[in-house]
Amino acid sequence: MLTELCGEIRNYFLRGQNDVHGGEYAIVDGTISLPFLQVGQYFRIVGSVFNDGVYQYPVKDLHDEEFSGAVWAMYVPPEVIDLSRQIDEWREKNATAIDSPYQSESFGGYSYTLKSGGDSGSGSITWQKQFASKLSRYRRLFPV
Repeated sequence: MLTELCGEIRNYFLRGQNDVHGGEYAIVDGTISLPFLQVGQYFRIVGSVFNDGVYQYPVKDLHDEEFSGAVWAMYVPPEVIDLSRQIDEWREKNATAIDSPYQSESFGGYSYTLKSGGDSGSGSITWQKQFASKLSRYRRLFPV
């Protein structure tokens, strides 16, 4: 979820360009050695075929590969980690409401009613709409 959340708010919580470590990397037995990270620190992999995304160091379930790319050392506020967990819980609880654009359907002479309201016109409930006020605090105007 943190990968999706950071992409949505266009914020990967970098402190500066020194936090972007470009180079050749190898993932062996599901793990990657990143001596510039601290245990528990979040990081982003960019330029990988199989593993682009946000992870917490150390990670043990990556797909083995060698790639030329970058690893971004992230400084994610605890509030954003908590928000990520809240969104996961909300999505799990509201999975059926999220998946369907319909408010109601009937089948003897078929009829349906779409959900109404919201920004998209369809009115479907999304985590982005549900948590918009909390997300706006961390949103960057320009992507990194």
